[in-house]
Amino acid sequence: MKRWMIPALALLYIAVFILSFSAGRFPVSPVELVKILISRIFPIEADWTRQAESVVFNIRLPRIAVASLIGAGLSLSGLVFQMIFRNPMVSPDVLGTTAGAGFGAAIALLLHLPSPSLPFFAFLFGLLAVFLVWLIGSRVPSNQVLGLILGGIMISAIFESGTSFIKLVADPNDELPAITYFLMGSLAGAGNAELKLIILPMAVSAVPLFLLSWKLNLLSLPEEEAKSLGVNTKAIRAVAIAAASLMTASSVAVAGMIGWVGLVIPHITRMMTGPDSRLTIPSSMLLGAAFLTAVDTAARTVSYQEIPIGILTSFIGAPFFLYLIIREGRRHDS
Repeated sequence: MKRWMIPALALLYIAVFILSFSAGRFPVSPVELVKILISRIFPIEADWTRQAESVVFNIRLPRIAVASLIGAGLSLSGLVFQMIFRNPMVSPDVLGTTAGAGFGAAIALLLHLPSPSLPFFAFLFGLLAVFLVWLIGSRVPSNQVLGLILGGIMISAIFESGTSFIKLVADPNDELPAITYFLMGSLAGAGNAELKLIILPMAVSAVPLFLLSWKLNLLSLPEEEAKSLGVNTKAIRAVAIAAASLMTASSVAVAGMIGWVGLVIPHITRMMTGPDSRLTIPSSMLLGAAFLTAVDTAARTVSYQEIPIGILTSFIGAPFFLYLIIREGRRHDS
């Protein structure tokens, strides 16, 4: 077991975390950052400006923390879905969570509801999509995994059609740009309020997955063989799907649709650590957090106008995934 990968990825994340403060219109050096953070714990003499302290605690730290949580959540949910469905091509939107959450956010923007309503609607409709898919899957007891996948395709199509209709009737001068920008995915408005909103569901989702990490390995076995070992595969699958869907819905509610993280990062993680979920779960979270933090830093610094983060993740993720497919095909041919 490559246990050394976990501390190595932890160091990578810490490096990305510190360097992210150094980028932007108001750069904060690593030494200055450490002093400012320590000053909240130990009384030390301030040799930095109030502006630097305000940038750290009111702007950079909340945004970087939100990016880290979303990156870790999307990566872990993608990993869990790939293990459950025994398919490396599965991503967090397989159960319609992303499409449902996007539809809910579009409704909130169309109706000009107060800002706190947007994440609530996105979260509500994301979970509604999962419930509908689960309801469909339960009607196919002979092959529940296939029922869930087909249900996810159908429910995603319905919610995506609903979102398209909302964009069609939206005011092109006001509502439509807001809906389109949100669906692209962005952390431009991420602050302390968004951090408070996302931290609890992410923690509630991650804890059961960590506790079930060794049992998740058994889902790769044939159903009868796993049951013979005394494992209730249906219960484990239900808990894992609920936790992964909660992570995905929370991410979309705060930052919109951010693709490819939950598809590509689990692949990279398995290449580094192997298939053991006791290693892949913490490793994928650390790598996903480092990746999305780095991408968000680029999104707010490479151009005068901030680039939606969903565009960059697609730009990076799609070619890399194509490389993984070609690499896998060559390995099987050799």
